[in-house]
Amino acid sequence: MHFSTYAASAFAAAALLSTPAHAQGADDIAALRRDMETLRQDYEARVSDLEARLAQAEADAAAARQAAERASQIDVVEGDPSAPVLSEATTPASSASPVQSANLFNPGISVVLNGFVTAASEETGAERIAGIASGGEIENPPLGLSLGESEISLSANIDPYFYGFMVAALGNSGEIGIEEAYIQSTNLPANLTFTAGRFFSGIGYSNETHAHNWAFSDAALPYRAFLGSQLGDDGVQLVWLAPIDFYLLFGAEAFRGESYPAAGAQNDGVGAYSAFVRTGGDIDVSNSYLASVSYLHTRALDRDSDGDLFSGDTELLIGSLTYKWAPNGNRLNRNFTAAGEVFFGNEDGTFNGIPVDQDRFGWYAQGVYQWMPRWRVGLRYAALGSDDPGAPLAGTALNDLGIDPFTATALLEVDPSEFSRLRLQFSRDESGFDPNDILTLQYTVIYGVHGAHRY
Repeated sequence: MHFSTYAASAFAAAALLSTPAHAQGADDIAALRRDMETLRQDYEARVSDLEARLAQAEADAAAARQAAERASQIDVVEGDPSAPVLSEATTPASSASPVQSANLFNPGISVVLNGFVTAASEETGAERIAGIASGGEIENPPLGLSLGESEISLSANIDPYFYGFMVAALGNSGEIGIEEAYIQSTNLPANLTFTAGRFFSGIGYSNETHAHNWAFSDAALPYRAFLGSQLGDDGVQLVWLAPIDFYLLFGAEAFRGESYPAAGAQNDGVGAYSAFVRTGGDIDVSNSYLASVSYLHTRALDRDSDGDLFSGDTELLIGSLTYKWAPNGNRLNRNFTAAGEVFFGNEDGTFNGIPVDQDRFGWYAQGVYQWMPRWRVGLRYAALGSDDPGAPLAGTALNDLGIDPFTATALLEVDPSEFSRLRLQFSRDESGFDPNDILTLQYTVIYGVHGAHRY
């Protein structure tokens, strides 16, 4: 009923009340009563409607909070324009909302398929790096068709205090291994976060990033040489985010010491230590950066590299700098990412029983440019160097025979959707004793809940 109806009824009531009683006929009184009853019914209907709308709004708000809690774990392959510009968290923050869905703490499950088609001028799959007694997984995919490494992950908020994450990796030949399996605190005071289990170390720029989300199909040459492509081990980590106006994070880790460059779980099963500090932020609305310094110390006992045994200490220092540009902060149409790292290391001990004290260094620089939605191109150059190990070790894996190892890589990539990627990559690889030209077509698909990616 509109305002004019209310006004007319009120005017009629006032007129009747001001008229002498003998002028008010029975018909007029009945009409007034009908109008008043109509007003009452309309008012009650409006109140009922408002109550129903309020109840629906409260229900919608509760559903939105539940969806936000679930969505905090969902992300897509790198290149998603909706991804946050700067995020170091690998887990969702705990929610203080009292509204919880019945399945809030059930695990989110995701699957990553990561396949390759490889062509090369020389054989692949058994690479060696000149001057480095390498370990880990440094090989390129085998020639022809290969599945690569697939992943099945489970993640969930365990309770208001812990988050859990596990990744099972399935290799090309069918072997299954636990790549990561850890719990992480979500509610510690003083901006502290504690992680325990098996996880990738926080050193360097890309070590924590899963292989399917690397900017290129393979790890940069210094990662392959000094960390076996990626350092992950059983251990504990404590990070502290400084409560200041700019981003500043400190981290420290202790590991069992089974993964390259460590071996043998020395020092009663605590054979590796690391520390890192990161800082970064927005330069302006279109530009941002992240810088870090990392340190790693490991102890090895009879570390086996293709039959060569090393026992002793390894130290590694990494400096990292990343710059990102997106017009007005919008990554949807165009964006550019440049990253570079320098590595300085030393190995001191015995190699096949012969004393060795060798310095090594490496670096890489890369840039990836998205010039339109879903399409990207990239370039990367990486190089290594190592000291002469001395006459007693001439002819061993520690002697680079005068080779200056390097790789040069270019890529063209299209992301058909937020959950799929096709990448064509070419590399000129002169890191070993036989130069190799490698052409790789990679496909990556992700389905299910997937954790947010880092900066």
